[in-house]
This record gives sequence, C-alpha cells and structure tokens, in this order.
Amino acid sequence: MEKVITIKSTQGLHAQLANKLVQVSNKYDVEVYLQYDNVKIDAKSILGLMSLAVPNGENVKVVATGNDSEKAILEIEKLLG
Repeated sequence: MEKVITIKSTQGLHAQLANKLVQVSNKYDVEVYLQYDNVKIDAKSILGLMSLAVPNGENVKVVATGNDSEKAILEIEKLLG
C-alpha cells in the first residue's frame, strides 16, 4: 500500500517528528519506507529520515507492506499531514 502525504509541520521533517514516525513504524507488523526526491529510506531509521531533510509543504510517498500496512499508513498520515 502506498500514499502521498504532504508534510504539514512548519519545521518540515524535524528530529522530534522523525522520532515519532520511527515509533509508529515500529508499532506495526510492517515494512515502511518514505520516498522523497527519488530517495527511499526505511521509516524505522531515524538517521535515514533526518537525512531526507524534507521541508514544510513537500510531498513524501509512504510505502508500507505487511499485515498492518493500512493501519500504519493511516497513523503516519495523521502524524505528518
């Protein structure tokens, strides 16, 4: 399952938001990746997420596979959007 989400945080994908995203990604039985600017990062890697440096208002593609992919994407959308 995949979904394009617009980053709504005024600070973009900052450390605290990346930490919450890692927590959500680890909560479910899924593999989750964020794709931005043709770079695909494991959403369970805080350093990887920080390296994306996604600014406010930009779109990221979230790709999840596994038993809880729909639940994970819905929660990630609430967190980022």
